[in-house]
Amino acid sequence: MGLLDTLKKIEPDKKESPFLHTLYDGFFTFAFAPDHVTKGGTHIKDGIDLKRTMVIVVLAMQLCYLFGSINIGHQHFSALGLYSGFVQGLHLKLAYGLVKLIPIFVVTHLVGLGIEFWYAAKKGHAIEEGFLVSGALIPLIMPPDVPLLWLAMAVAFAVIIGKEAFGGTGMNILNVALLARVFIFFAYPTTISGDEVWVAGLAKPEAGAMVEYGAIFTGFFNPLFESLGFTSFFDPTATVIDGYTGATPLSLAYQGGWENVTRVYSESQMWWGAIPGSIGETSKPLILAGAGILIATGIASWRIMLSMFVGAAVMAMLLNAWDATPFMSVPWYYQFWMGSFFFAMAFMATDPVTAASTNRGKIIYGFLIGFVGMIIRVLNPAYPEGWMLAILFMNVFAPLIDHYVLDANMTRRMNRANA
Repeated sequence: MGLLDTLKKIEPDKKESPFLHTLYDGFFTFAFAPDHVTKGGTHIKDGIDLKRTMVIVVLAMQLCYLFGSINIGHQHFSALGLYSGFVQGLHLKLAYGLVKLIPIFVVTHLVGLGIEFWYAAKKGHAIEEGFLVSGALIPLIMPPDVPLLWLAMAVAFAVIIGKEAFGGTGMNILNVALLARVFIFFAYPTTISGDEVWVAGLAKPEAGAMVEYGAIFTGFFNPLFESLGFTSFFDPTATVIDGYTGATPLSLAYQGGWENVTRVYSESQMWWGAIPGSIGETSKPLILAGAGILIATGIASWRIMLSMFVGAAVMAMLLNAWDATPFMSVPWYYQFWMGSFFFAMAFMATDPVTAASTNRGKIIYGFLIGFVGMIIRVLNPAYPEGWMLAILFMNVFAPLIDHYVLDANMTRRMNRANA
């Protein structure tokens, strides 16, 4: 109780210092569960509050963060023809990945939380917990070389326009993390897509291109690793090897079908995630492990996940039957080996604020995301992926889906009562 008493003694005055009190309240309620409860009129009582719910979601992403950090380095060194095994040069890959990932994480939270703190202080209420999850998701859905200024503008846009303009946590109709991603995609379409953006630290992903190492690698990590007895270091003279491509499996599939993909990547590489892509979206087993945590704790809806898988599979089968382009000919089950389907299914589509809330509505909502997302992925010539746009599209229709589900239930009950 010593820490609790100490924190209560230093609590700023809410009227004299509203911003400091907002910061204090955010830290205090993160460290300790509130000591007050609703006395009456509640429908559901539970021992977990919103902040702890958000923390569970963030914890479910941590394997994606760990793998993503290593994979940033793995893709970088693969372009240089070095350390082809995923665990070879692991110290270099992890160090490189963290140097790229940590600034993205910090900028996301400085901008997003700064805006949330300011709004909370202006409104005179406690900090809302919603950005805990959005702030953890945004770095995972970004390319590793995303310019930090673009990232800051995207986060500010998503939080202000997508969330605070609607009233804050629990009031937004669009997924905040996806709004940040879609802002960058539409504001900088030529530089955020293609083959160059998915592999970090290269002047260009072409043979002979120089590597871009700063002083932190050659002046800090190299001496550190040497002192620890390692024999491999960052080489500033390294160049991109002949025949290298930074293309993702999706772009290869669009150009030449499944055979074109397997010339560059094996099925194992795609399943485990040792491929170029957004930072946290490539490793399917680790994403599914996180999805299992969310389902087991009752935080995410299994109905949305299952129906989204079914919707995507049905559309992929129909495209296989049509078979008009190389991408349409990719066997439907291999569509799940490529891209970010499982990440979108586990962490994006299941957002309880922007998804449908009725059980039947969740099934319809998830199915349509999978169905529409696969259409966008395969048929859109500008961007061979579809879950970001499909989820935002269905976010808008989620209230309408719930309305008709509830209306149908009430009509059925009235007919039963009048019979």
